[in-house]
Amino acid sequence: MTFSNEPRIITADNHPIRHHMIDKDAMKVLRILRDNGYAGYLVGGGVRDLYLNRSPKDFDISTDARPGQVRKLFRNSRTIGRRFRLVQVFFHGKEIEVSTLRSLSEYDLDGPEVVLAPNNTYGSLGEDAQRRDLTVNGLFYEIENNTIIDYIGGIDDLDKSVVQFVGEPVRRITRDPVRMLRAIRHAGRLGFRISPESWQAICENHGKLTLCPPSRIRDEFFKDLHSGALSEWLKLALDTELFFDIFGLYKKPLSQKEGAEERPYREQLAAIAKVVDRCSNLAKESGKRGLANDFLLALVLVPWANAKFDLVQQRLKGSEAFRFSKTLREELDKGLGVQLNLRRSIRQEMVILLSNLPQFLRYHESNSWPKWIKKKSYYKSCSLFCELYAESLTGNQAELPVSPLKQEYRSTPTEQSRSKGRRSHRKSYNPSFSSKKKGIFGLKK
Repeated sequence: MTFSNEPRIITADNHPIRHHMIDKDAMKVLRILRDNGYAGYLVGGGVRDLYLNRSPKDFDISTDARPGQVRKLFRNSRTIGRRFRLVQVFFHGKEIEVSTLRSLSEYDLDGPEVVLAPNNTYGSLGEDAQRRDLTVNGLFYEIENNTIIDYIGGIDDLDKSVVQFVGEPVRRITRDPVRMLRAIRHAGRLGFRISPESWQAICENHGKLTLCPPSRIRDEFFKDLHSGALSEWLKLALDTELFFDIFGLYKKPLSQKEGAEERPYREQLAAIAKVVDRCSNLAKESGKRGLANDFLLALVLVPWANAKFDLVQQRLKGSEAFRFSKTLREELDKGLGVQLNLRRSIRQEMVILLSNLPQFLRYHESNSWPKWIKKKSYYKSCSLFCELYAESLTGNQAELPVSPLKQEYRSTPTEQSRSKGRRSHRKSYNPSFSSKKKGIFGLKK
């Protein structure tokens, strides 16, 4: 695509964004920047979602102020990032990210010979727009004149419901293959189509995703797992074959042609994706914390376990059941643990859920639960896991006992310094094998 040195300015009469729609703390940051002589812009997904009459998840801000200058304006802030510094401004229960406008030279838009700068490379508004991944995420909104600034045709793509890369697609993918995941994510969430050029580039270069660090791929997938749009993401990921670069263990059961005997596993996966979406959307609507990553990931892996082990038909007890869970663990470690860099605890929880599913399904069907199984520590999680899998088969919605959302509160540097001199009032505990009178192991103190 071509870039314009002169931006398109969309005035207030031609877009739906108004000040009252913007988070009050984000507006406070923008006004403080303006009042101190700096330019400040609402950027990225916040502008995109407001334009589409959606509720933004985040309100990110870009400015021509340097990170050190931003820190001086906001005492309730901290600087993060290694190669490029960002400032997080803290408010009660949330944070606003403020970044300095970056240079075009940071990104491979001029040719593969361009080397990434080792330090901060600040740039203009137009350069910052052209370094972004997708055109729909490259818009700026400024509060002074209530205008949207568009250097890369993002407004046209929003109006046409199109997702496409900024710049030449293959070059942008080669520079950072994770951009392919972001393209299909936004297309799935927004219900947009991907432009033909970008779609072809993804289909032809999807294998490059495996060159990225597993932790990045894992973190990107977990966003889609909890997005409430996993079903749409799954369709695009399967059609582009990106799905198999994340879940290589699914390649055999899901890569068969239409009408092959393995086809039901694809249908199972689609049905489970709908259940996962219902869980995620219910958690968002009720303001509760959703189900854990290991729980949802294990649910996504049930069709694979059915294809590999005929999981739900297993009737194992005692030592056979133990050996089966061990085999299941080895296959997960080999096929997914390393590929997504999953913690050992996550893999173990997944094995517990999957290996107990056949037994719980039998008790679920007969509606007869032995007293001994209700005393197991894994009873609640395995029971819910069983009910959600049954929902994917029957459509009968399971009850979701989601837990209250815990707000992540990160103390600011100022608050940390205040607390240094405070005396701790936390209650101290003796070891379980000690007493206050006799000390440890009955010995006097």
